[in-house]
Amino acid sequence: MQKKIWVLDCGSQYTQLIARRIREMNVYCEIYPYNNFPAPDSSVKGVIVSGSPFSVRDEHAPQPNLADIKGKLPLLGICYGAQYLAHRYGGRVQVSDKREYGGVNLTFVDETSPLLRQIGQNTQVWMSHGDTIEALPPHYSVIASTQKVQNTAYQIKGEATFGIQFHPEVVHTTEGKRLLQNFVVNVCGCAQNWSPDSFIEDTVLELKEKLGSDKVVLGISGGLDSTVTALLLHRAIGDRLTSIFVDHGLLRKNEFLSVLQSYKELGLQVIGVDAADIFLSRLAGVEDPERKRKVIGSTFIDIFDEEAKKITDAKWLGQGTIYPDVIESISVNGPSQTIKSHHNVGGLPDSMKLKIVEPLRLLFKDEVRRVGKSLGLPDSFLQRHPFPGPGLGIRILGEVTKERVRLLQEADDHFISTLRDEGLYNSVWQAGVILLPVKSVGVTGDERTYENVVALRAVDSTDAMTAEWCRLPYDVLAKVSNRIIHHVRGINRVVFDISSKPPATIEWE
Repeated sequence: MQKKIWVLDCGSQYTQLIARRIREMNVYCEIYPYNNFPAPDSSVKGVIVSGSPFSVRDEHAPQPNLADIKGKLPLLGICYGAQYLAHRYGGRVQVSDKREYGGVNLTFVDETSPLLRQIGQNTQVWMSHGDTIEALPPHYSVIASTQKVQNTAYQIKGEATFGIQFHPEVVHTTEGKRLLQNFVVNVCGCAQNWSPDSFIEDTVLELKEKLGSDKVVLGISGGLDSTVTALLLHRAIGDRLTSIFVDHGLLRKNEFLSVLQSYKELGLQVIGVDAADIFLSRLAGVEDPERKRKVIGSTFIDIFDEEAKKITDAKWLGQGTIYPDVIESISVNGPSQTIKSHHNVGGLPDSMKLKIVEPLRLLFKDEVRRVGKSLGLPDSFLQRHPFPGPGLGIRILGEVTKERVRLLQEADDHFISTLRDEGLYNSVWQAGVILLPVKSVGVTGDERTYENVVALRAVDSTDAMTAEWCRLPYDVLAKVSNRIIHHVRGINRVVFDISSKPPATIEWE
């Protein structure tokens, strides 16, 4: 049984980052809402209580029930978690002029504490708290202080229970990684043996046991998540997996056939479905972005269902769900406000009656990439930029028509080809072209033109939660602009999007 650390989420924006930092140590970690977690079994080696936007004094502040954890398992409270452990057991937490934000230095460090071993005196930590622990409960000992706050970190005597009022998971805490490693490895005793290879081995065994001799059908897109899902399932059940690749006519230029060929070379059994005309007919006259996503999603389900029914005795539906999707669905705050719908979220037809299998549901995006590499997935997949499920349909602002798709496919192909030619493709996390619903005056030869405008988008990110626009060289932007305007009839102006996320989103729709 894989040993693990739990993170109890009290609503902090940094909760996922805590888990990611622990997994970077090759230690497995899971996130649960503070008010919805099972009784810990022998696989749980330690628990972390996260920060929160609440004050412990608020009426509706998170109050995790730690009866089966505190004093029985190693426990670390971070920021709100530390204040809760002090407040709940007899300390005093209140607003004071000692609140701290940003980087501050520790003026006292008890290096004999197992949590703070090899943490240097005067090291910088990152604070973000309005409340302060003014008084600790009995049997709590101070193990770190700043100039303003004496009770910056503490340990409960006789317990492996700790609290810190700073955030070790952010890079601004210079020795935060060492502190977390002290807790996870030294205090909790976790072996650093969770790796892509061990994940593959464990997952394939679990899939063999779960699926038995059943057949599985999988929707595959050419993207990383669905491809790694297919490889894991194929390794477990072989030809009892059938994958369906639906071409909605909104893929990149020539991508449908090239991806099908790549899957054939990987030894996967894939059915290709050319449904471009059906999608375009249903999108006719649709301009609202959310409506477009719904049309594309519902049409995909209809076509996938029709093809899946042709596979006799299929019992399971494979999905490339990853851990951020799972966390969002069980978030302590509930699902986030809908900014845009996912292309295939919204439920399967009742007639499908398939059980769900999701081999990647416990992995972050970068971990999926590492698993794919261990599975032998070629760089053409591993380094492929993320691509939206609705495809170019949401990069065409306004109505989607066959001609507008052609224009965007051509422009996009010139942009991506130039990035590859210039050796920049792998240094950009995601790139694409957006066809705008405006026209501009231009001059081609000696003739006045009134043609379309496109915007180039290139961003750097880790998990798409935030993104920064890429500073592409001016000469590269000039080459892209010239290639598009000179070779794509119908476009006479190219602009470059320099918006970050937030406040903008990566896609325009």
